[in-house]
Amino acid sequence: MGPKAGSSGGAQRRLIYAVGDIHGRADLLDLLLARIAADRPEGAEPILVFLGDYVDRGTQSRAVIDRLLQLKRDGGYELRFLKGNHEKAMLDFMRESSSGPAWLAFGGAETLYSYGVRAPPPTPTADELRRASGALRTAIPGDHMEFLKELELFVRYDQYLFVHAGLRPGKALDHQVEEDMLTIREPFIRSSRKWPFVIVHGHTPEPNVHVDARRIGVDTGAYATGRLSAVRLEGEKVTVLST
Repeated sequence: MGPKAGSSGGAQRRLIYAVGDIHGRADLLDLLLARIAADRPEGAEPILVFLGDYVDRGTQSRAVIDRLLQLKRDGGYELRFLKGNHEKAMLDFMRESSSGPAWLAFGGAETLYSYGVRAPPPTPTADELRRASGALRTAIPGDHMEFLKELELFVRYDQYLFVHAGLRPGKALDHQVEEDMLTIREPFIRSSRKWPFVIVHGHTPEPNVHVDARRIGVDTGAYATGRLSAVRLEGEKVTVLST
């Protein structure tokens, strides 16, 4: 059975904005959302796709999810939120604390901090991991947990497919697996395989937004560079917006 996906858009072409990896930088998210709002044509309700990795590395993960939930309440966009490998790691830690060391090492400690939970030491015991996992489950608001659990693996509109990391070359879309869609890098990035759609993704940081005939990479390493990026898609036309 193939991966569970969100429903795709209809045949009508629409204005789409796709936002790269935020990684706990609510300050940059606010700036980028303001630029998108200023860019949006008056009266339009564009599609706004977030490509995952809202949490970890930066210290404002909780605030990022708060902003995204407020965006849902405010309206004005058709919103799609994709799952990133960091959201999966966070959920895994709340389900099974033994997965904690790997998550904490690549940014999870900052996410605990944002929810007011003290991170375990660099070489934690099993008890310390269990305590931190339980404290996070207690601290995280219900709407944040619901948000994380409802994230989609991919969505497709017109000639674009949106996914966090990419696809495994040589496999049909309905035979892709979640692990690849959340974590693949070199096999996807280096492949010359063309799909029946352009893949819009994050996950692999690049100095600038990458655009070619087969993929659009939107991760510009916001947590480290201060540059959070998005692309505006109108049919074949691609426009870059960045902080």
